Amino acid sequence: MNDEKCCSTGHVILAFVFGAVVGAGVALLTAPQSGRETREKIKELADETRKKAGDYACQVKEKVSSAVESGKHFVEEKKSLISTAIDAGKEAFEKEKEKLSKG
Repeated sequence: MNDEKCCSTGHVILAFVFGAVVGAGVALLTAPQSGRETREKIKELADETRKKAGDYACQVKEKVSSAVESGKHFVEEKKSLISTAIDAGKEAFEKEKEKLSKG
């Protein structure tokens, strides 16, 4: 459930940023300015958007790394439990085998 919430939140944030970029681009293109001023503003907007996208990518990378670590710990924990259960089963099998061979 947390994965679904994380992904939907990420999509909402990404859609918001994309919408903001498109809206700002339209506003720049329709504003009464010289071509040079418009190009400068578009460049500033692109730089700001690139920075925000980089920050967002870092956040996503950190969350994915954290999820992978949690998954590794979970697998190791379950692997240990399964190994213990298998060993106990083998031991019980050997005891029953000895009982049957003596009896």
